[in-house]
Order: sequence, then structure tokens, then C-alpha cells
Amino acid sequence: MTTTAPVHPVDEVPPVRQLAAFGLQHVLAMYAGAVAVPLIVGGAMKLSPTDLAYLITADLLVCGIATLIQCVGFWRFGVRLPIMQGCTFAAVSPMVLIGTTGGGLPAIYGSVIVAGLAIMLLAPVFGKLLRFFPPLVTGTVILIIGVSLLPVAGNWAAGGAGSKDFGEPKNLALAAFVLTVVLGVQRFAPAFLSRIAVLIGIVVGLAVAVPFGFTDFGGVGDADWLGISTPFHFGTPTFHVSAIVSMLVVALVTMTETTGDLIAVGEMTGRTVEPRPLADGLRADGLSTVLGGVFNTFPYTAYAQNVGLVGMTRVRSRWVVATAGGILVLLGLLPKLGAVVAAVPAPVLGGAGLVMFGTVAASGLRTLARVDFKDNHNLTVVAVSVAVGMLPVGVPTVYAKFPDWFQTVMNSGISAGCLTAIVLNLLFNHLPARGTSAAEADGLPDGGGEQGVEESREEVV
Repeated sequence: MTTTAPVHPVDEVPPVRQLAAFGLQHVLAMYAGAVAVPLIVGGAMKLSPTDLAYLITADLLVCGIATLIQCVGFWRFGVRLPIMQGCTFAAVSPMVLIGTTGGGLPAIYGSVIVAGLAIMLLAPVFGKLLRFFPPLVTGTVILIIGVSLLPVAGNWAAGGAGSKDFGEPKNLALAAFVLTVVLGVQRFAPAFLSRIAVLIGIVVGLAVAVPFGFTDFGGVGDADWLGISTPFHFGTPTFHVSAIVSMLVVALVTMTETTGDLIAVGEMTGRTVEPRPLADGLRADGLSTVLGGVFNTFPYTAYAQNVGLVGMTRVRSRWVVATAGGILVLLGLLPKLGAVVAAVPAPVLGGAGLVMFGTVAASGLRTLARVDFKDNHNLTVVAVSVAVGMLPVGVPTVYAKFPDWFQTVMNSGISAGCLTAIVLNLLFNHLPARGTSAAEADGLPDGGGEQGVEESREEVV
């Protein structure tokens, strides 16, 4: 008898009914973040409502295409893990500066295209750096990702940053209600329903929000039924050296963040990310960014919001997230549907976000539980990295007096903490200890794992 090899959970294809439910859950988890970048950039450039709506639909369309490339993959593009793609917030400040003083949207899109090409070229280099991401670094980065996202959920729960009723008790009460529903479904409902606990919480929260006046469906009537993004809608891209340099810095930041997200999802799904798949995932980021520049949107990266959803629901199939990508493509082609999803109140998303983002942080702690903290400096690596990563989250203006390129790198708590963890791990676990030869230090297994450090010290003694 012939036996078929078991299918890895990442490659399993759930029934259509479950694909739709799980996929919609991912879309709702990332929608607010996805549309925030075009709203911020377009608002800063004082674009007309028509142009702003065009930016949003173009963004959703390319979000979906980018997600499909990452999850389904072709040739050497796509990590083939459950990864949602969306516009990176690291590019917001440079793009606003370019758009308002350096040539408008054509200059933005020129720099975005160059950055995407650079990411594709640099992807194999980053893939070879995976040996510098032992559990000590990956656990720290995952922890920082989760904790740095919690203020986003807090802003949603309070009503959304900048809203007139920000912090009103009714907003926090609605968020708490949604959180309670999510936890209740996850604890007491059957297995299938517990996996869509976030979706159920959002739907129930929306049903409660409507009679209490939290929702505004006015935008649904104004939205078009069909919207098609055409290449270079805002004009032929222009290429300015200063804009390109600033966007290349953003590219390095997004590659660092994406590396952390891919490793996090690999940990959660049980499919370890090797150097080649990592390079494929980064290469997909670059291709999506080039498509963003062509189709009137912005740089793309893996979305940490959905990393938490994978960990919380334990649904590891990449085809679920590919379905979410298909839904995003539909939302990009059918603006009226996008307007319906956009009507979900921020407090509803906040209640769901608290548990999702907290799950990411808890996953980081689980990874760190495998690290040996006895008689070494690993605790210092974690402590300083988390502190540096949380600094711009707790004090957003801490680097306001620094050059723009420095702010681009360090204002992202994820990239700041990730770079710090890598450097400190090299310092304490890769450089030879006093009395240890360089050859012995280079022989540390797994790029400077904790066990290698202990063995090296015993040899010295």
C-alpha cells in the first residue's frame, strides 16, 4: 500500500465556507491600517475627495495582489506563508515631505519604484543574514512587534486618533464589549466558531454599534460601484535624488520589519523560515512595492496585525490569507464594498485588536522561553532591545531633533528594537570572549546561539 505524505497545516486548503470566514476576519483586522497610509499622505497633500478615494481603492487592489504574491507565490517570489501585505507606515513621513516639497505624487512614485527594485536586488543578501536571528533575537523582535502595536489598539478602542469623541466612556465600553465577546467565543464556542472569534466579535460589535449611533454609512451611498486603477494615473513618475535616497532608507527599514514578521509567522505555523524562503518573501515585497509605484500607491510590507491573528486563531493555512487577498482585490475594484467595510467603528476594531496584538507579544515570550538566561548576557540583550524599541512608542517625539534619515529608522519601534537586538547579540554572543581566539568564536553554532557561548567559555576554562 502507498501512503500519502501528510500535508503541512500551512498548505492545507480548508472548505470554501471556512476560507471565506477566516479570510474576511483577516481583512477586517488589517483594513483600518491599510487605508490609513493613503488617508494620511493624501490629506497632507490636500488632495480632493475624488483623488483620495482613488488612492484608497488603488491601495486595496495592490494590497490584495501583494498578499496573493506572498501567500501563493511564483518562481522565486513569495514566502508561501500566511502573510498579509499592506502599506508600510515607515514611509509616511518621507512621502509627505516628498509630496509637499519635493515634486508631488510623481516624485513619490518614482522613488517608490526605485526602492522596490532595490529590495528585490538586496533580498538574497538579507536571506544570508538569517544566521544572526537565533531565538534570542527572534523572540525579542516578536515581543517588540506585539507591544508596539498595543497603542494602535488603544487608539482604536478610544474612538480613533483625532476623533472628536476620543476617550469617551461609550467608546471604551464598546471596545470592552467586543473584547468580552471575542474571549467568550474563544472559550465556550465549538472549535470552528472559536477560530473566527475575532470576526464574530466584530460582527456582534457592529450590530450593537448601529442602534447607538457609532456608525456612519453615508460614504456607502457616495461610493462608486466600479473602480479600476490605471497605471500612472497621477502622471509619469519623476526621479529626484533626495527622494530616492530617503525611500531607500525606508526600504532597509521595511526589509528589517518584514524579516521579523516572517520569522514570527514561521514560529507560529511550525514552518521555520530558511534563508531562501526569506529572500523569496523579501523579493515579493520588492515586486509589490514596484507595483505600488506603477498603480498609484505606496511601499508594501508584511502586516504585523495579522501575525497576531494567526497566533490567536491557530489557523495556519496560507490559502486562508490568499482568500483575504482576493477579498481585498474585490474591495479595490468595488469601492462601494470598501465603503461598507470602512464603516466599522474604531472601538469595535480596538476590542479585537487588544487580544490580537497581545497574542503577538505572548508569542515572543514563548520563543524567549527556549533561551538560556543563566550565566550569560542574554537578559541584557532582551532588556535593552525592548527598551530601545519602546522608546519611540512611548515618546513619539524623542527623535524630533535628529536628521530625517535617522528618524525614518528609529521612529519605528520594530526596526529600532530589531537592529538593537541584532547588534547586541553580535556583541555578546558572536565576538570572542576575553581569552578566546577568533577561530573559536567563529565556530559558534547557529550564528552565536546560547549553547555555543557556554561551550566556548568552558573551553577557555
